[in-house]
Amino acid sequence: MTLALSLGLPATACGSSSDEATITSDGKTELRYLRSPASVQFPELAADLGYFSKVTLKSVGETTSGPQSIQATATNDSDFGSAFNGAIVKLASAGSPITAVVDSYGADAQTFNGFYVLDSGPIRDARDLIGKKVGVNTLGAHSEFVIREWLAREGLSKDEIASVQLLVVPPINTETALREGQIDAGNFSGIFQERALQKGGVRVLFTDKVFGDFSYGSYVLRNNFIKKNPGAVKDFVQGTARAIRWTQVTPRADVVAKFKAIIAKRGRGEDPALADYWKSSSIPTPGGVIKEEEIQLWIDWLVRNGELKEGQNTATDLFTNDDNPYANGTYPPESGPEGTPVEGAP
Repeated sequence: MTLALSLGLPATACGSSSDEATITSDGKTELRYLRSPASVQFPELAADLGYFSKVTLKSVGETTSGPQSIQATATNDSDFGSAFNGAIVKLASAGSPITAVVDSYGADAQTFNGFYVLDSGPIRDARDLIGKKVGVNTLGAHSEFVIREWLAREGLSKDEIASVQLLVVPPINTETALREGQIDAGNFSGIFQERALQKGGVRVLFTDKVFGDFSYGSYVLRNNFIKKNPGAVKDFVQGTARAIRWTQVTPRADVVAKFKAIIAKRGRGEDPALADYWKSSSIPTPGGVIKEEEIQLWIDWLVRNGELKEGQNTATDLFTNDDNPYANGTYPPESGPEGTPVEGAP
C-alpha cells in the first residue's frame, strides 16, 4: 500500500439537500452527530455542563475516524463533525461546502500521537523506514500527513517517502501487530500508548509534536446550515469553546471524574475507567480559537505535493472564529466544579 492521500470521499454532498434543522418541543435546535466510543467529545461535555441554551445534541451513530465524521457532515447525515485539518482541507477543496468553527484536538506536552518501534529493532531514524510498514488507524488523515511531513523534514526524497508503506490497523490491534512483526512502526495515542509503554519493549521514534504545541483538528459544519441556523451555530460554538476552556483550567482529577460520570449515565455499555487515561485537552489555544497557520500549513503542504493548485484555497476560506467568545480574549471566567470561578480562566 502506498502513501496516497485519497480520502475516499465524494466531491460534493450527496445526502439530503435540506439544511432545515429539527426543532424540539422545548424550542431547541437539534444537532445530529456521530459519537466516539468510550470517549467524551467537547460538545457532549458542553451539554452536560449546561453551556448550551439554544441547541440539543442527538447521536445518530458511531465513528472511529475523522474522515468518516466530516463526510457525514458534508452529506447531511450529521450536522457537525471533527477531523484532522488536512482532511478538512482535502474535503473542502473537492467541493464540499464545510467550514471549521472551533478546534477539536491537538498536541501538547501531555497528549500527543507517538510513532513507536520495537526497542530491540533496527529502526533508529527516518531513513530506516524506507521500504518499511507503518500502522495507522486510517488513511488520508492525521497520521499520514504527520508521517510524510516528518520524513520530508528528515531529508528523505519524494520517492523514498513514497516507499514507506502505510497499513490500516485498528488502534486496538496496533501493539500486537508491532510486537509480532507485522508492521515495523505503529501509531499509538491515549490508552493504547499508555498500555504499550507500561508493557515495555517499545520506544518512540517521533511524535506529532513536530510543530510544537499545535492544534491539529477542528469541528466543522456545512455552510448552508451555518447560513440558515446562525443562532444555533453561535450557541454550539460558544458552548463547545467554553467546554474546551473548562478542561484547560480545571484540575485533571475533576475533569476525569466528570467524564466518568457522563460515560456512566449515558448507558452505552462503555467502561468509564477509560477516562483515567485522559491527560489534557491537547488544544494549546484558550477555548479552541483556530489559528490561521493550523489550516494554511496543510494547504501549502498539499500544494507542494501537487494535490492542490496554487491559490485554490486559503485558510481564511475554510475557517471562522466569528462565534468563538475567546477569539478576542475577553470571555468571563468559567465556573469550577463547585460553582466558583476558576483561577486562570479568561
